[in-house]
Amino acid sequence: MKDNRYKPMLVAWELTRSCNLKCSHCRASSIYSPEPDELTTKQAKKVVDEIAKIGHILILTGGEPLIRDDVYKISDYADKKGLRVVLATNGTTLDKNKTQRLIDAGIQRISISIDGSKPKSHDNFRGIEGAYKKAINGIQILKEMNMPFQINTTITQKNVDELPKLIEMSNELGAKAHHIFMLVPTGRGEDLKGNEITPQRYEEILEWFYKKESEVDMELKATCAPHYYRIISQKGGKFQKKGLDMRTGGCLGGKMFCFISRTGEVYPCGYLPVTAGNVLEEKFTKIWSKSKLFQDLRNPNKLTGKCGECEYKKLCGGCRARAYAETENYLSEEPYCIYQP
Repeated sequence: MKDNRYKPMLVAWELTRSCNLKCSHCRASSIYSPEPDELTTKQAKKVVDEIAKIGHILILTGGEPLIRDDVYKISDYADKKGLRVVLATNGTTLDKNKTQRLIDAGIQRISISIDGSKPKSHDNFRGIEGAYKKAINGIQILKEMNMPFQINTTITQKNVDELPKLIEMSNELGAKAHHIFMLVPTGRGEDLKGNEITPQRYEEILEWFYKKESEVDMELKATCAPHYYRIISQKGGKFQKKGLDMRTGGCLGGKMFCFISRTGEVYPCGYLPVTAGNVLEEKFTKIWSKSKLFQDLRNPNKLTGKCGECEYKKLCGGCRARAYAETENYLSEEPYCIYQP
């Protein structure tokens, strides 16, 4: 398959694993203090140079990226290189000074994670009492300073029934978008095995979510839920190919998306712990175009089991991270899909 058909439209970059919260589902298994093996500012700028050659949207994430003092320098540098830069934060440390610095550094949107419609449920999820109040305060500051924001929610058995209220709340707060993430049991999230919603409930939620799109003013997007795109196709829905809420297809890992760890490892996504290479050892552009891992993921004919037989395998592709977590084979069938090809 020709590599020039695939561009990293979205690159998520874990600047640090350090975080002030201890979320039970955290992909990064976050810790409280910075680690010495994180990429330096100088190294980060070199990686930005590479991403800017072929990329489009850069997501600065963590851990908690605001813990890094140079996050503003990195963002400003990436913005000047022509990348569209966004920031993913838990929102608890946002104030007017930080928000103004982020605006000045070219950040175009901030995502804040809200995982419960009530303080108690969110705080339990995030592991720190008062996290909900601080996050909502951060959102109010973003609104006051006209910084566009979206709300992200990780869905588990513990909060799935709060999803309607969460979407209503996001809409009332003035969020540009609400993105839901279906739990992938990796990192600290391994401790939540058994808290994933059932495959049948998964399908029901995605069906409901699709209907909800026409009822709210903001964009709704399902992430880590590739068969949502099969549902969109079945119902004749539209696909959005541009913007921060782009909807082009199911699993984008290695096709239009990749994840860079704090140490420079490049993965298809933050939940699939198989590396395509390291940006400290070879150029990002080479890793993106030449790695065997990404080549495998771009070839739907390599999928096995039910995914390999499915007529939606090019559109959906199944969650490769869930397949790997279940079988240690990233090309095996998606274990949380009830659709029969």
